[in-house]
Amino acid sequence: MNAACLSDQNRRMSRLLLLAVAIAIASMQTVFAGALGAALPWEAPLLNVAQSLTGPIALSVSLIALMVAGGTLVFGGELSEFARRACVAVLAIAFLVFGAGFMNVLFAGGGAVI
Repeated sequence: MNAACLSDQNRRMSRLLLLAVAIAIASMQTVFAGALGAALPWEAPLLNVAQSLTGPIALSVSLIALMVAGGTLVFGGELSEFARRACVAVLAIAFLVFGAGFMNVLFAGGGAVI
């Protein structure tokens, strides 16, 4: 055999070997991805926090905070810069919590449910 023929044959074999290794790695990643997604250690605490922030008590507290902070901004007169920013921060947080709870009540599920 000629040296050019052996070189061409070596290239083909190396490409086939590279393809086989790539397929093996890709199939291993899909097997491990299914096993890792079910038991992450931080999923349960994060679900508890999410349920606490969107539950009925959080909905009531956020509604009260919206009324108090809004009333303070409207009828508060001259507020210092810090007090005004604190009221706006309370309003924003209360609005986010109330909005999440309101959407759960309104649509009876999560926004990302397909």
